[in-house]
Amino acid sequence: MATIVDHQIRALCRQIGLVEPFDPDLINPASIDVTLGPEILVENDNGSFTSISIENNDFYMPPGAFVLAATAEYIRVPNNLEAVFQLKSSRGREGYEHALAGYIDPGFHGRVTLELSNLRRFKELPLRAGMRIGQLRFSKIDEIPMRPYAVTGRYQNAPGVQESKG
Repeated sequence: MATIVDHQIRALCRQIGLVEPFDPDLINPASIDVTLGPEILVENDNGSFTSISIENNDFYMPPGAFVLAATAEYIRVPNNLEAVFQLKSSRGREGYEHALAGYIDPGFHGRVTLELSNLRRFKELPLRAGMRIGQLRFSKIDEIPMRPYAVTGRYQNAPGVQESKG
C-alpha cells in the first residue's frame, strides 16, 4: 500500500469527485482537510441523541460530552483506494478527540460520520459548520476487493450524520 500525495488527490478530486465540494486550499502534502457539516447529534442524559443545527449557531460541547457529526464534504472512495480520517492536530491540542472509527473502506460514498468528544476538564469546545475538523489520507490497495463497500456497507450514500445501525 502507498499513500497518495497532493497532486494525486487534486487530480482525483477533479476527475471523479473524490472529495466534493473540492477546495484546493484544503490539500496537504499527503491528505486533504475536511470540515464539519451543518448538523450534529448530541447525546442526552438518557443516552439517546438529539439533532442540532450548527449552520448558524455554534454548539459548545461540554467537558466529557459525546457528539456525532459528519463531514460537510461528500467522499467517493474508488475501489482501488482506502481512506483514514484523522483529527487535525490543532483540534487535538485544543482538547477535541475522535473515536477510533476512522477507517473508510474501498467503494464508500457518502459523508463521513465522526465520533467527537471533549477531553477538557473545565472548558467547553465549540463546534461550528465549516470548521476544519480533520483530514483524510488515501492509500492505494494491492488488489480491488471482490465485495467493495458499495456491496457490503450499511452507511453507503450517507447524506449526513448517522447513528449506529448495529
